[in-house]
Amino acid sequence: MTAISFVKENKDIIVAQGANLREKAIQNGIDIYTLSGKLMNCGGAGQCGTCIVEVVEGMENLSPKTDFEKRKLKNKPENFRLACQTIVNGPVVIKTKP
Repeated sequence: MTAISFVKENKDIIVAQGANLREKAIQNGIDIYTLSGKLMNCGGAGQCGTCIVEVVEGMENLSPKTDFEKRKLKNKPENFRLACQTIVNGPVVIKTKP
């Protein structure tokens, strides 16, 4: 088990290692989408790029970026990830809607 801390929401959740960040956020009532993301999100299929989060701490505890993430986030800071493509393997601190 490991922890995901959400900064803006002031909420910590405990998840199993290997959990998908987007799925666990939604299951725990964390809103990761902006208004346009709510209207246009692909439901976690990794196609739209609207579930961007900022990794404040613990980047080393996440799965490597996928090729889709590398393309979609090429002009974003290195610590931005797509929640639907991110597997949590250790404690992380996340800022939603960066």
